[in-house]
Amino acid sequence: MIDYEKTKAWRSGPVRHAYTERDSILYALGIGFGADPLAQEELGFVYEKKLQAVPTMAAVLASPGFWMRDNKELGIDFLKLVHGEQGVTIHSPLPAAATVLGESRVTRVVDKGEGKGAVMHVEKTLTDEADGRLLATVEMVLFLRGDGGFSRQGGGDEPAAPAPALPDAAPDLRVELPTRADAAVLYRLSGDLNPLHIDPAVAAKAGFSRPILHGLATYGNACRMVLAQCCGHDASRLRSIRARLSAPVYPGETLVLEGWRLGGDALAFRATVKEREVQVLANGLASWVA
Repeated sequence: MIDYEKTKAWRSGPVRHAYTERDSILYALGIGFGADPLAQEELGFVYEKKLQAVPTMAAVLASPGFWMRDNKELGIDFLKLVHGEQGVTIHSPLPAAATVLGESRVTRVVDKGEGKGAVMHVEKTLTDEADGRLLATVEMVLFLRGDGGFSRQGGGDEPAAPAPALPDAAPDLRVELPTRADAAVLYRLSGDLNPLHIDPAVAAKAGFSRPILHGLATYGNACRMVLAQCCGHDASRLRSIRARLSAPVYPGETLVLEGWRLGGDALAFRATVKEREVQVLANGLASWVA
């Protein structure tokens, strides 16, 4: 059973991560940029000439690793852990190449009740080692399916405020984004080497017909849509993007992203898979400099 006090007190300490322009290009390829090599507007993310880093790459930089498994004294049932939501707030544009420092901490642990699991929020701040500039704040929300009822032993936080409902109106934009058949093979090279995303035998044991795409790659595809539709492919304009990862995607499927404009500088969105009509991103919200 999760130990609330020890888990809430967990800190990663600074994690140093040096990355190059090649890494920024590889991340962009993994979320679909460059699939059409004649799409001039996307070259800025996959070509070293005037290269921009995709803002959601902040989610994979300076990660503390699988600390829930390695710190057994916390009592987290890591085998029943599911990545539930992801958010990135950009304070200063990510350099295309840099050395960054990530510091992660647990900010909230919510008990949903015996047999209902728990919810844990983990925040990472990302700074540029060269000048100490704060680049991004990253939040990951994890669903701990095996840890409900821990508050009987003491502790527990209030739930975060619920995400606002989507507007009750037709979407202002609808974009179809085909995913590459090799999307997971590419995306895993940005850091998540879980065999679930490449090994058919492992995927079958987990109940999937074939390897699935990383949830963060689906999330990155949503960022690709926002950059195109709302930011003129200018990464420096994006301020924040978050979404709930509601279902897996199989590489090669088509994402259908629908968005509702909220004033001049924000977008609510969701994503479904066209082939199966399954919602894969929910409660999406992005903001940018108008």
